[in-house]
Amino acid sequence: MAQIRPAPQPKRRARTRVQRKAEDAGKRWSGEVMRKSNALDLEPGVFARDDPHEIAASLKRSAEASRRRKAEPFRSAMSMLNFYINRAGRNLAPERRRVLEAAKDELRALFGRSATTQRRSRHNGP
Repeated sequence: MAQIRPAPQPKRRARTRVQRKAEDAGKRWSGEVMRKSNALDLEPGVFARDDPHEIAASLKRSAEASRRRKAEPFRSAMSMLNFYINRAGRNLAPERRRVLEAAKDELRALFGRSATTQRRSRHNGP
């Protein structure tokens, strides 16, 4: 008596990186931080602006208006800008990266900070 084999199942194709990213986009905590930050109430579209000064001024307004932040306004604003740049990673177009990096310099200027200020390293002593 011959054995009956089940029909072979079609092979499941592996998901591409793009498909995984699209499926996982709604599950990421970092996107939620940008939408519902507990420290800063960001103006809509602040990071989509083309003028670094406008981006910096908006972040400064948000940081100074917030009463929920734990750090000083400059640190909160700079942290949010860095968070956005780091979250975008390689997907950030070079021109956008230049605008956002320039916004860091503008933010320092608006808060009267110098980009060349050297911080003492914990490893180099006092």
